[in-house]
Amino acid sequence: MRIKSFLQCSLLMSAAAVLALCLPARAQLSTVQLQQWLNSPAATSHIGNITGNAKAAAPVYRRYCVGCHGDLGDGNGEVAQWLEPPMWPKPRDFQLGIFKCRSTPTGTLPTDEDLFDTIGRGLDRSSMPIWNTFTKDERANLVAWIKHFSPRWQTEKPGTPIQIPPEPEVTPERVKAGQEVFARVQCWKCHGVQGMANGPSASTLTDDLGRPIWAYNFTDGSRPKCGSTDRDIYKIFMTGLDGTPMPSFSDNIKPDEAWDLVFYLRTLQPHNAYNAKEKQIANQLGLKPVSPQ
Repeated sequence: MRIKSFLQCSLLMSAAAVLALCLPARAQLSTVQLQQWLNSPAATSHIGNITGNAKAAAPVYRRYCVGCHGDLGDGNGEVAQWLEPPMWPKPRDFQLGIFKCRSTPTGTLPTDEDLFDTIGRGLDRSSMPIWNTFTKDERANLVAWIKHFSPRWQTEKPGTPIQIPPEPEVTPERVKAGQEVFARVQCWKCHGVQGMANGPSASTLTDDLGRPIWAYNFTDGSRPKCGSTDRDIYKIFMTGLDGTPMPSFSDNIKPDEAWDLVFYLRTLQPHNAYNAKEKQIANQLGLKPVSPQ
């Protein structure tokens, strides 16, 4: 009887071990490992003629960033547990090396300039503010500090930034073509037919960690997370927002079609400095929302 029980227990333990190997898990990095990476060549940044050093960022990170992103850069700072909607998404887990706002193809690391710009721009509709109080040197140092948290920077180089062709002139034909692209690639499923973030899939969206996430509402006047210019919006759907349900459409739409889509998306936004001509064209065309059918 004891032998049978022992065998059953052994089988259960073996099955549990196999299951544990199959589950997607990531071991928490130790302070010892992070200290080693702090001394690696990857713990630097280069933005123009500025060279950032991770060690120099330690006091700035501890004063302004550790409350959300944590001592280990895993997004589990003391404040993180209290961040609830509308202050989501939760703080970035730098150990994963996955970032939304990039100029590089989906799945690749961002450039130093990408991280530098994100720190200075902040992320609208989140707890990440505009850090315009930092000097350029401090921001460059913080970029290097962020990089030292992830093993990806020990073995990978940033992706090559995508090529953005010159922006064409806005025309009624392009706005109408952009609406057709919006319908064809089914942007409305998340963003809604009027861009109000109320599409049929909107309530089901989660990030890669299984946490609820919301589609961008083009109509509420908020700033897109990764920048407000036409080029910024072009980059968003040609690189994707890694870690979120927003994919890269670089394999689905051509550069000209991407510009058309930018122009159409502008018609969904409230009147601002960026979309006056697109709004005027939409009114002239009597543009109606796309039909899911």
